[in-house]
Amino acid sequence: MRDTFDLLIIGGGINGAGIARDAAGRGLSVLLCEQGDLANATSSASSKLIHGGLRYLEQYRFAMVRKALAEREVLLRAAPHLVRPVRFVLPHMRRQRSAWMVRLGLFLYDHLGGRTSLPRSGPVDLGADPAGAPLVPSLRVGFQYTDCQVDDARLVVLNALDAEERGATIRTRTRLASAEREPDAWRATLHAEGGARRNVRARAVVNAAGPWVPGVGESLHGAMRPAPLRLVKGSHIVVPRWYDGGHAYLLENDDGRVVFVVPFAERHTLIGTTDVDFASDAKAVAITPEEADYLCRAVGRYFKRSVGSSDVVWSFAGLRPLFDDARIAAAEASRDYKLDADKGAGAPLLTVYGGKITTYRKLAEEALALLAAPLGVRRHGWTATAPLPGGDFADADFARFRHSVARRWPWLPDALATRYAHAYGTRIERILGGVQDLGGLGAHFGAGLYEAEARYLVHHEWAETADDILWRRTKLGLEATDATTRSLDRWLAAGAAPPGAPITADAGRVRL
Repeated sequence: MRDTFDLLIIGGGINGAGIARDAAGRGLSVLLCEQGDLANATSSASSKLIHGGLRYLEQYRFAMVRKALAEREVLLRAAPHLVRPVRFVLPHMRRQRSAWMVRLGLFLYDHLGGRTSLPRSGPVDLGADPAGAPLVPSLRVGFQYTDCQVDDARLVVLNALDAEERGATIRTRTRLASAEREPDAWRATLHAEGGARRNVRARAVVNAAGPWVPGVGESLHGAMRPAPLRLVKGSHIVVPRWYDGGHAYLLENDDGRVVFVVPFAERHTLIGTTDVDFASDAKAVAITPEEADYLCRAVGRYFKRSVGSSDVVWSFAGLRPLFDDARIAAAEASRDYKLDADKGAGAPLLTVYGGKITTYRKLAEEALALLAAPLGVRRHGWTATAPLPGGDFADADFARFRHSVARRWPWLPDALATRYAHAYGTRIERILGGVQDLGGLGAHFGAGLYEAEARYLVHHEWAETADDILWRRTKLGLEATDATTRSLDRWLAAGAAPPGAPITADAGRVRL
């Protein structure tokens, strides 16, 4: 690995990966280091939505909503395999907002982002429409609008993949030990898991460590102290799907907050999120029984079938690392990002606060605009029209692409073909290639995970553990048994490529 870079990025979440992709595409030499796995924290603990944030209209954050809605269109074109529309139903309770206020909010939501490829909002008769069938009979009036779902962790990986293929160096399980600021560069010491250390030099540093921004800031000697960070915990629960149809619901809870109920991983439903200030160790973040009860109560107010703790098959919590404004409640704290350029003497330092997964690409563009002058960047932004890996199929038409997968590999079970198409897009060829039948995929670990896919994830997508594969690169952990995890662990420990198995050219990625 080279020792000198234009840009050192600390943090392998969506913001760090997005900045690495944009910078590499503009010709900069980039090194991204992440102390754990890619999307190990906040970026794999979101509500899995690409959306404008309908509720922020009530807080008059029109600019933030407009930016997010415009980015929703960009991501639909860039990753049509991974980002998919979902119709939301908003049941109306008379004691809450008036119907005219909801209509006005949805009208603004339809038009703030400019021209959209998604259907417009409108009223829905819950007594006649199938979307009303699982709801309590007293709910007769509702509204519907369209937003998008995404696999958040895979979105991070796709950005890292594109960055690497444009020349960036991606190092997972590698943390910043310390860095010294000099007039024209940073001299940094990186510490890889397992003990190896390496010294590198970078003309600029980006601190995109999310909840760990303050800790990284303390390791950057010669830098100004980072601004205060406010950690707000958002928790989710996942339960088996209990209603028919592919639509989602937006529910207003009795405290005025909204709760999403969203189809998830084919046979499950995701329910979230909470907003709770958090002041403990970021590594110990977890949902509490009170938060789970809060989400279950929200569902119980609207649906005929109640949801309880015994229904929960998975739960997760993440921290939103927001720029601190202690004057307002956690639920009202801005999710918009803030980029803080250190004006101190010496090499440039940029610190990233907050942000939504929806607007990560715009954040990266703005970060490069701030770094352009000191780094001599001449190329303008390019990511608005460039597909992410796997998204380069004709007219961003996923239905047509899915049909082509069925023609190309007719022996592939329908559910597996759909999952592969959504997760990998045109990169499905790198998994299936010349495979002629199901047996050609190699050993079946269980839960629909075959050796060919696991090998691809290890050799191309930085996966090293069973959790990396089952919970971040895929969501097969929802279906996996203990036996599946044990057999996958054994396979990984044996080198992830049994004798005789084909190994890709970059299988031997060198770690620091």
